[in-house]
Amino acid sequence: MRSLYTSLVLLQLIGICLCQFPRPCANSEGLRTKECCPVWDGDGSACGALSGRGFCTEVEVSDEPYGPQYPHSGIDDRERWPLAFFNRTCRCAGNYGGFNCGECRFGYWGSNCAEYRESVRRNILTMSTAEQQKFISYLNLAKNTISQDYVISTATRAEMGENGENPMFSEINTYDLFVWMHYYVSRDAFLGGPGNVWRDIDFAHESAAFLPWHRVYLLHWENEIRKLTGDFNFTIPYWDWRDAQSCDVCTDALMGGRSFSNPNLISPASVFSSWKVICTQPEEYNSREALCNSTGEGPLLRNPGNHDRNRVRRLPTSADVDFVVGLPEYETGPMDRLSNMSFRNAIEGFADPETGLAVQGQSTMHNALHVFMNGSMSSVQGSANDPIFLLHHAFIDSIFERWLRTHQPLRNSYPRANAPIGHNDGYYMVPFMPLYRNGDYFLSNKVLGFEYAYLLDPGQRFVQEFLTPYLQQAQDIWQWLLGAGLIGAVIAAIIATLLVVARRKWKRNQRRKRVSSYGERQPLLHSSSEEGSSSYQTTL
Repeated sequence: MRSLYTSLVLLQLIGICLCQFPRPCANSEGLRTKECCPVWDGDGSACGALSGRGFCTEVEVSDEPYGPQYPHSGIDDRERWPLAFFNRTCRCAGNYGGFNCGECRFGYWGSNCAEYRESVRRNILTMSTAEQQKFISYLNLAKNTISQDYVISTATRAEMGENGENPMFSEINTYDLFVWMHYYVSRDAFLGGPGNVWRDIDFAHESAAFLPWHRVYLLHWENEIRKLTGDFNFTIPYWDWRDAQSCDVCTDALMGGRSFSNPNLISPASVFSSWKVICTQPEEYNSREALCNSTGEGPLLRNPGNHDRNRVRRLPTSADVDFVVGLPEYETGPMDRLSNMSFRNAIEGFADPETGLAVQGQSTMHNALHVFMNGSMSSVQGSANDPIFLLHHAFIDSIFERWLRTHQPLRNSYPRANAPIGHNDGYYMVPFMPLYRNGDYFLSNKVLGFEYAYLLDPGQRFVQEFLTPYLQQAQDIWQWLLGAGLIGAVIAAIIATLLVVARRKWKRNQRRKRVSSYGERQPLLHSSSEEGSSSYQTTL
């Protein structure tokens, strides 16, 4: 509880803002002044200062030493992020967020960001058909809509000129914005000259920041989809792949089945078969010493199960997950892919999930799923092209949450110094701007306003995973149900009316028959009477 309280206080002090290169700052003026403090339209002041939402301030980066994995200094724009581009940014107060403090930080809503709301991420396989289709339509909308708030850098800072006289930024659609971010954070460092790169560098993988960085990444992705669609109840679903024998979500109804004509492609019956990928050719970029841009590079590739079996023997099991969650230490030893008995290294997939010891030449846990997909998702820099990436990382984040709740680590459990570059506690996450420190997100998702359905207590879980889909389906078709009910009522009324009319007609016919039968017997009675009378008279 003490660590949770500390985390809440820290989040009140830092600003929450959105990611890579806000449009108002991606120009010569922003590069020359090195200031990114956009105006908030609500009051016309930078960072909403007149309304007390935030203020423009100097960026202070951590000077703690990093590990020996990257022996260079001053050659890569991501070093001491974001100083190569900007040294003044908005710092938002209280619950305010956004690159100009015009939004709310994660988990808070309302004009004054005073309402805390907890959203629930659910298993995609237990969602209703309508909910699944809505998720897929949102993905496709993001893929076909240019981001209104952000652009990407298509060159290094040095190529843009000392005073920013040659700004090189490009528009990009909302989905590919996040693909590019994942590429940029993990790309090789250019050392000068074609093909001269340093490969042992990654600001979001192979060390401590792996889990906090991807947590922030998913929260931003969620936020962008909410703004794009106007659906502020949207959450990223997860795929619970424990004990799976195949790709359960690789169907045309979900993330796309396998093409019959080419097993490496997506089925033409899926919308994802028309998607084009970006940032999938790192060797070409390295040879040209150039950054990936938003140019399409071919179709989305996926061939699940036809991977290198020596590298991935099987998909993770429930027992694997339970063992990894039981590891008490977040980081150990060199704090990289060689770490033993480290929860982070084990869940990322560089350690044996049965022993906790680092393994080489094999991929387990998180890494195993990427290799198993055997396509666009299997290369780190371009892996976010496949939308299964989101489902997969949402589940990885849920395992991170299980570990946090199980061990309730203090802030100092996260490495303050000597982790590989980009992974120390105080380092700002690349390429988010303006700025999240890694250690500030080493905390429970309860503080950040979201939850996972399968981690709820049994009663809440029943509502989320079983009752909610049925209610949602009923809500989606209520017009049809109402129409069917009205039509049924009309038909029933008509049938009832016909029955009443028929019954009345039958009764009238019965009365007429009785009356008619009396009329037929009267002459006989008269005749008989006369005969009787005559007899009687005769007899007399």
